[in-house]
Amino acid sequence: MDTILQKHMPFDPLQNTPLPGVAPLAMSDWLIIDDAYAPQMALRRRLLANRRQDVLQVAPQALPAAQELLSLVLEQLAMREDFDVSESHVTCADGHRVTLIWDDPMQTVGQLVQEDMCLLQKQGDEHVLTGAVLCFPAGWTLSEKFQKSLLRIHAPVSEYDENIAKRVQRLFDGVRPGRPLWRKNALWYDDPCLFAPRSEATPHLPARDPGTHRPFLRSERQSFVRLPKSQAVVFSIHTFVLRREDASFE
Repeated sequence: MDTILQKHMPFDPLQNTPLPGVAPLAMSDWLIIDDAYAPQMALRRRLLANRRQDVLQVAPQALPAAQELLSLVLEQLAMREDFDVSESHVTCADGHRVTLIWDDPMQTVGQLVQEDMCLLQKQGDEHVLTGAVLCFPAGWTLSEKFQKSLLRIHAPVSEYDENIAKRVQRLFDGVRPGRPLWRKNALWYDDPCLFAPRSEATPHLPARDPGTHRPFLRSERQSFVRLPKSQAVVFSIHTFVLRREDASFE
């Protein structure tokens, strides 16, 4: 895989944030077009063309929500000067032309924006992952999480106990249309590869001192957006990878 890096980030991922670490987000700030847009999008389009089964899953019942997500993305991009949105296609910020395929909305979304998009819909008492375009997984595999509940998705995470599960479910229940939320994370890596899936059966390597070793900072800005018609929650992930020397936020 290509080495694709940003030089800048719009927030400090290393700054401590009081729990639960979630903050309001303006709808106009939901989608980020950053300095790695062109190479990240080239990689996303290759993955969608060559490894679709690994990066895209949509349950039949999630198609209306996926189409609603595509409409929302187009609405946001139409307000930008670096995108040209028409009824049949979009000319993106990198000059690439994407045909709008409403019968394959997640594939279309995956070619337009850097964010990975996960659709979660309420089934009983829990939200379930019913669709996703996930080109930049950081240590998880879409096929193992697809059509699973939040609790089952986080089963390999030892810290994800019943108390945290209830808090996360309350977060998803509380997201309101037009009032998204966001959070961040930050981890140090040896490898800057964006497409980094890992099976639940593969053990995690022991962590090393980030102050001494790992040269790349990987940070996700994770957003929660409620779709007003379907009531699905969109969990979007914008991935940044910076060299250590560029990860200065002073």
